[in-house]
Amino acid sequence: MKILIASSIYPDAIEILREDHDVVCAFNAKEDLLKEVIVDREVIILRSGVQITAEVMECAPDLKLLLRAGSGFDNIDVDYVNEHGLELIRIPGPGAKAVAEMSFTFMLALARNLLKADRLTRQGHWAKHQLTGELLTGKRLGIVGAGNIGTQVGKLGVAWGMEVIGCVEPATPEEAERLRAEGIRMTDFEEVISTSDFISIHVPLLDATRNLIDKQELAMMKPGAYLVNLARGGVVNEQALYTALTEGSLAGAGVDVHVNEGEGKVSPLAALPNVILTPHIGAGTIDSQREIGDIVINILQHRAVQKVSV
Repeated sequence: MKILIASSIYPDAIEILREDHDVVCAFNAKEDLLKEVIVDREVIILRSGVQITAEVMECAPDLKLLLRAGSGFDNIDVDYVNEHGLELIRIPGPGAKAVAEMSFTFMLALARNLLKADRLTRQGHWAKHQLTGELLTGKRLGIVGAGNIGTQVGKLGVAWGMEVIGCVEPATPEEAERLRAEGIRMTDFEEVISTSDFISIHVPLLDATRNLIDKQELAMMKPGAYLVNLARGGVVNEQALYTALTEGSLAGAGVDVHVNEGEGKVSPLAALPNVILTPHIGAGTIDSQREIGDIVINILQHRAVQKVSV
């Protein structure tokens, strides 16, 4: 099969694919380059950080399959995929575990003031009696978007001794029962954001979720609450978050996803001491990427066998 790998995946997986397939790599390439390299490709493998537009896919008359090595699809023109009968396969499971652990990394670091403690200690200041923090145990964890990733976060919260509530679409009795089985009480969006001590965001970026967390929603949050965004840049209004962190009562935030991402981009939150910023690395563990690579190989090996059989 002729494969375009448009995002960096686990290196061993690339080498294995090269043994049996015609593989071209163009990691995070711009549209002009993608149009050139995709011309004769049958498969695209991608993560976030690259835009697979209709204009790009139009250049590949033999394109049949898109493999999203993760969960989000906001960087893919899904309308084009559907209109042209292309197959889109997402591989959300391995990354979900990594993102869920990243959510707790943020919450623990914020609650225990670890960045300030680290900085002062490096400067020779022994601030043992000036630094304090909060427990996660016994606190309420609210999950906005209790789907695949959000449920993983909720399960960790339950194990940590937190009271976990969440909201999800569609809010059906079946979804409520699914979450209840994991120890998560399903409720509405307003209760999640207004009553939680820690709020973790896990929704896709759609027209309906753009600026889902805005000035009004931030004002509804409990004084001293912490917000974690591992969803997509644009789900949380960054300027409104800045105001809430500097003029409001929000205690802190952990942000892994940004409206403007890439080398040279500086977050409008960068100057704030009560914010932890990371460069969209939520799913980027060695273990998760190795597992995703194995799944990609299995999918394509199966397709190759089918093709030979036909």
